[in-house]
Amino acid sequence: MNNILFDLDGTITDSGEGIINSTRYALNELGVDISEGENLQKFIGPPLKDSFKKFYHFDEKKAKEGLIKFREYFEKYGMFENNLYYGIEEVLKKIKEEGKNIILATSKPEVYARKILKHFKLDRYFDIIAGSDFEETRVKKEDVIKYALNELQEIVNESIDLKDCIMIGDREYDIIGAKKNGIKCIGVLYGYGNIAELTKVNADFLVKKPEDILEILK
Repeated sequence: MNNILFDLDGTITDSGEGIINSTRYALNELGVDISEGENLQKFIGPPLKDSFKKFYHFDEKKAKEGLIKFREYFEKYGMFENNLYYGIEEVLKKIKEEGKNIILATSKPEVYARKILKHFKLDRYFDIIAGSDFEETRVKKEDVIKYALNELQEIVNESIDLKDCIMIGDREYDIIGAKKNGIKCIGVLYGYGNIAELTKVNADFLVKKPEDILEILK
């Protein structure tokens, strides 16, 4: 495999604290009564507007308001309430040393993704950083992956062999998105998904820790 696509949240960074705090802020601002112990991890991974609709039954207008309030907190604080997974930078470094293309494919807005990678000094490893847009024309993981592959094709200036591409992520959305684009996928078990979720959608490979990714890529 020469074209390696990575998810961000739950795969490269442990971003739960910032996403949960931003979600809690948004819900509080919109008058939703939530308990301290309420599980907001369900907001990590899928598009946020969809999550507001699914979990709190917001209509389109209120879901957009939730997104705006989420971003108010996230841009100031939540983006950096975040940690790298142990060993992930070494994995990226080794892949880059082998001359492979490393592509970020995240449902997080691309603007935020670039800032986060720069914050952790990981942007130097990535050939392409692909994320969602604020206009929400590109939010679902399958659309982000398609966009990332199109960007890669423009850079290499030739057709991309999909058999030479693989997506790495921690949630079912990553696996489903990869399969809809005709590429293989690795599900990571150290993130926010679990073995039941990832096997249900038929991940091609499963790994327990970042360094296991290198064994699969061999």
